[in-house]
Amino acid sequence: MTALHYLSLFELAEKIKARAISPCEVIDQHLARIAELQPRLNAFVHTDEAGAREQARAAEISVMRGEPLGVLHGLPLTMKSCIDVADWPCAAGSLIRKENIPSSDAVLVRRLRRAGAILLGNTNTPEFLMAYETDNSLIGKTSNPWDTDYSSGGSSGGEAAAIASGCSAGGVGSDGGGSIRVPAHFCGICGLKPTPGRIPSNGHYPAGNSAFGWLGVVGPMARTVGDLKVLFEVLRGPDARDALTSPVHTVNEALLPSKKIRAGILEGEGLGAVTPETQLAVRQAAQLLAYQGFILEPFRLNNLQCVLDLWWFFFGTVISELSQDEIRGREELLSPVFRDYLQAARASSSEPPMTMERFVEMCAMRDRERASIVEAMRDTPILLSPVCIAPTFRHGEGNWNPHTGYRDTMRHSQWLNLAGFPGVSVPMAMSPEGLPIGVQLIGRPFEDELVLAVAEQLESARGVWQAPPLR
Repeated sequence: MTALHYLSLFELAEKIKARAISPCEVIDQHLARIAELQPRLNAFVHTDEAGAREQARAAEISVMRGEPLGVLHGLPLTMKSCIDVADWPCAAGSLIRKENIPSSDAVLVRRLRRAGAILLGNTNTPEFLMAYETDNSLIGKTSNPWDTDYSSGGSSGGEAAAIASGCSAGGVGSDGGGSIRVPAHFCGICGLKPTPGRIPSNGHYPAGNSAFGWLGVVGPMARTVGDLKVLFEVLRGPDARDALTSPVHTVNEALLPSKKIRAGILEGEGLGAVTPETQLAVRQAAQLLAYQGFILEPFRLNNLQCVLDLWWFFFGTVISELSQDEIRGREELLSPVFRDYLQAARASSSEPPMTMERFVEMCAMRDRERASIVEAMRDTPILLSPVCIAPTFRHGEGNWNPHTGYRDTMRHSQWLNLAGFPGVSVPMAMSPEGLPIGVQLIGRPFEDELVLAVAEQLESARGVWQAPPLR
């Protein structure tokens, strides 16, 4: 029998509605799980035990009275600690923001609460989210539930570790270059990077409802694709205060099983070589999709190196410049992880100098490359690829060094953020060391529902989700 803390959102919701378990029981067991594992994993920045128990009691009364229940009624979720939750610290991993306490909930938090969710706490990130390892000078590093000598990934590494270890049934992360998909891959769970505009990012730090809203997005993380779909349904939709949001819903999922959908296995010189076990996981996923009736064929994108260079211009050169006002005069508070990012960004931005003309030119190039990829995928709505070149790395081995660091190892994820495409990470295999390996399903802009539907079929063909041994 599956332990209560590893039940899916759907299973928990059904048991609560049937009064087989109570919201108080669910929350108490998850809080006990957090207390047990926090010393080993360090996934949480803040937990709200009193608030969660109070909400659970109210949720239990609603069940007993037979009141209408939201889709997430009484379910325990968590939030990445760069997303505003009223009266909780929201430091984004930085000593500089240590005293930041939001006075109100982010829009997406309000949507989760309206659906009945109970937030247990918020989870750890690297400083200012700028690394693929969750480590900072505020509370330290977050470990991988599969092996605590290894990283949980970043920047949503605390969220991935909390969900994979059964401390949370699901939650929300954010992704500017793989920050949902990479930790999901490292920890053996699922994560959706949605199309920009599908989920409001008001209340996220750094601001997502700005000129860079197409680069970074917020999105759901969970142990199953079905749970991603439940969360996405609650989170998606326009917000009047976020001009970048869109009400678009383009895919009729009911038609999916009757269609012969073409899926491309992504290739491109800019992506680099992956480990043998990673390549095997992609082949396994391709075979499972073929058994499901999908038409699999190689799919080559020829200009990915340019796309990846453009991504680094915005993520590295521009964002590092924009961060200067906040960190000026407080450099001694910065963590080694963020210093590494700044050093890499400054090294690559020495020539040519940053000017308005250069910035506009790069924006125009971004639009041209995006249009080219959209056209290339006109008859191939789904792509299959690795999430990155390898499983997780040991603590301290991730960095922004040229030729060996993140710009080479994380290429499969980064280009989606430049192009603004949706992508889902799905656990698929295990490495010889016993570490999870995920694959990535990529879709065309605003076809998030199709990507999730295909991912769910792949997950169903793969078999049941595997929990970490927590050794």
